[in-house]
Amino acid sequence: MEKYNHKYGAEQIQVLEGLEAVRKRPGMYIGSTSIRGLHHLVYEIVDNGVDEALAGYCTEINVIIEKGNVICVTDNGRGIPVEIHPKTKISTAETVYTVLHAGGKFGGDSGYKVSGGLHGVGASVVNALSTWAEVTIKRDGGLYQMYFEKGKTVKKLEKIGKAEGTGTKVRFLADDTIFESLNYEYEVLEKRFREIAFLTKGLKITIEDQREETPKKAEFCYEGGLISFVEFLNKNKEKLHKQPIYIEKAGEIPVEIAIQYTSSYSENIYTFVNNINTIEGGTHLEGFKRSLTKVFNDYARNHNILKEKDSNLQGEDIREGITAVVSVKVKEPQFEGQTKTKLGNSEVTGVVQSMVNEALSTFLEENPSVAKAILEKCISASRAREAARKARELVRKKSSLETSTLPGKLADCSSKNPEECEVYIVEGDSAGGSAKQGRDRKFQAILPLWGKMLNVEKARADKIYGNDKLNPVIVAVGAGIGSEFDITKIRYGKVIIMADADVDGAHIRTLLLTFFFRYMRPLIENGNVYLAQPPLYKLSKKGMEDIYCYTDEDLEKKYKELEEKGITREQLGLQRYKGLGEMNPEQLWETTMNPETRILVKVTMDDAIKADEIFTLLMGDEVEPRREFIQANAKYVKNLDI
Repeated sequence: MEKYNHKYGAEQIQVLEGLEAVRKRPGMYIGSTSIRGLHHLVYEIVDNGVDEALAGYCTEINVIIEKGNVICVTDNGRGIPVEIHPKTKISTAETVYTVLHAGGKFGGDSGYKVSGGLHGVGASVVNALSTWAEVTIKRDGGLYQMYFEKGKTVKKLEKIGKAEGTGTKVRFLADDTIFESLNYEYEVLEKRFREIAFLTKGLKITIEDQREETPKKAEFCYEGGLISFVEFLNKNKEKLHKQPIYIEKAGEIPVEIAIQYTSSYSENIYTFVNNINTIEGGTHLEGFKRSLTKVFNDYARNHNILKEKDSNLQGEDIREGITAVVSVKVKEPQFEGQTKTKLGNSEVTGVVQSMVNEALSTFLEENPSVAKAILEKCISASRAREAARKARELVRKKSSLETSTLPGKLADCSSKNPEECEVYIVEGDSAGGSAKQGRDRKFQAILPLWGKMLNVEKARADKIYGNDKLNPVIVAVGAGIGSEFDITKIRYGKVIIMADADVDGAHIRTLLLTFFFRYMRPLIENGNVYLAQPPLYKLSKKGMEDIYCYTDEDLEKKYKELEEKGITREQLGLQRYKGLGEMNPEQLWETTMNPETRILVKVTMDDAIKADEIFTLLMGDEVEPRREFIQANAKYVKNLDI
């Protein structure tokens, strides 16, 4: 990797302000004190090593979760400068770890061209929110070390020996008086480090979890960079062209893009700025989409694939089946949006657009067979979109002619306030009947569904409108689908899937979740989708109130509690519920629908990439990857009815 030729010494470390409020208001600096905030501490230290890699000086980062949830991060970058800082009059390394906004990431002559993380806030914030932190530095032939407790220097930087090479090692224990839990989730960290390795070509990142008797370890290094990333995302999909299209441009705003089309009907574009996942998109995404639409339409016109009488292809037609990763490096990024993950720099739009215009046009001219395969799919998508429009208008027309526009089987609630209203999508007419009788009519609506519904992973939007299983859901939710979905128009604040606790119920839940993920994704992103948790067992005894158990573990716990009171297992009646229809309305209300006693599981979108992978794997056309997944995970299955 090319080295960024800037000085990296004491004079490049600028001090903007002191470290006062971090421990009092940690949420301002790391988002929250939940498990997400805890993981953020690790990301901040790792990002310092990644910044060294982006500058061309680091090739390896090692992360270890030690016993007791101690984190150890080692990189082979240049090592933090150790000389006395001219402004603070203490060592530069101590300045970086004790002064907020002290780092090599500010100003025109900073130590880094671009950087991720919190732009110099990271190291000092991690230090402030740790019970203790130990920093060891290899630089200028010496081995240096310093030690902190709760952000305060306990042992100043001192030379403890000689060392070959350069680098920084940071060990820290997060403060359990600040964080809700110190129990790091290995899989979450592993996923993030894989992502970083994809985005930083040639950087080797290892993670090891030493907390269990058998340690877990993973190593990531991708010389292919974004090409490897796209291949990873599409590993379970049928590809329209074997090799991803790769576009790269250096300059003031470096841009790197990889594109591959598949036979699927979904669009998956992931965007990054300085390795930060911009989940809300922004100007780089806008430039990419504009260019994609222009280039394919121009090519289709120039090669007579689109005739004079034909309308231009729409952006959504051209993006059907696309998997793309767009990565830009911006010196001073401006972030907007609700979660501050939307790029706002206006100049990036033009840079991305002009680059893609030139590079993609050249690629299509040089690879006519790939261009033809993609355009055939785009034109097919355009026809399906037109068919969907006609089907949609037919549904609207039909609805407007009927006395009620709501599905006939929907038992609506009396309240019209979406914030308090909820709809139960219930498997089967029998359970639907019990739910209608047992509900609170003021705020609970019931929509019974019967039989298997359409697998949208294998169907376009034109097949969804008019589908007798899905159309009632679309109409009941009331906010449209796909690109027309408008979260402000939802009729219910909670959309609750209530299915039997068996294989068929699990299949229906998966089909509905696939539909919501592909066509009503904001519903999940906004936290409006829930899974009801009906009980699996009922324990009963004459003269005793019925006891409901929701898991096998719950059942064993109740048995033990009752045995302590002198009630044996033999004295208890045990009922295993095979379906919701076995419960009478009162039981269904008390166990599954009463807000005071029910258990609901909120469906979240923490990892869209992983969700897309799982939905493709389980619901897509490729059989072999699904078989491998089932064989690998069969041992974890519970409550499988035979």
